[in-house]
Amino acid sequence: MTKYYAGAAVLAVVAGLGVTLGMTTLGSSGDPFDPCRTTSIAGGVGSIGGPFTLVSETGDTVTDRDVITKPTLVYFGYTFCPDVCPLDTVRNADAVDILSAEGHDVLPLFISVDPTRDTPDVLDDFTANIHPEMLGLTGSPEQIKEAAAAYAAYYKAHEAEDEFYLVDHSTFTYLVLPETGFVEFFRRDIPEDVLAERVSCFLDAV
Repeated sequence: MTKYYAGAAVLAVVAGLGVTLGMTTLGSSGDPFDPCRTTSIAGGVGSIGGPFTLVSETGDTVTDRDVITKPTLVYFGYTFCPDVCPLDTVRNADAVDILSAEGHDVLPLFISVDPTRDTPDVLDDFTANIHPEMLGLTGSPEQIKEAAAAYAAYYKAHEAEDEFYLVDHSTFTYLVLPETGFVEFFRRDIPEDVLAERVSCFLDAV
């Protein structure tokens, strides 16, 4: 199942990209977000994130500049996911609602790693059932590969003889700010109130 790949498999893949995600506390570095950080990334936060071109659930081709126009929680998953994706996306949506009540406008973004099944229409139905503001993105296999590589997100589809295959994937949620880029990642074991609190720290520090 997908949840078993959020650990060793993910770290092996991201290490190959020259990026290691860890849970060590950062020291003081003049970083305005330093009090908010609970993770460290070998190579620095600038090694995560970057431009992408994908297809929106509306059918329009969009870039990261079109989509990330406000603080955004980015999650890579797929709509046929039987376990972690529904829980993680609902957790993210609940955190967005908590942040909204505090006056923070945050976009929950879902990027599919299963472009064969996740058409724009399928994504539109999926995101509408999770949160009215959630946006789903898909694209060609090449576009998905490029976007996932930018965020060191792991995914691999199981071989199958029918359409009921599973896709192993990492389960990090990434906080991306429009003028700053990627600033932090969050593991899936964080509840929505803690996620909202940590995101709020970054937004208040902007």
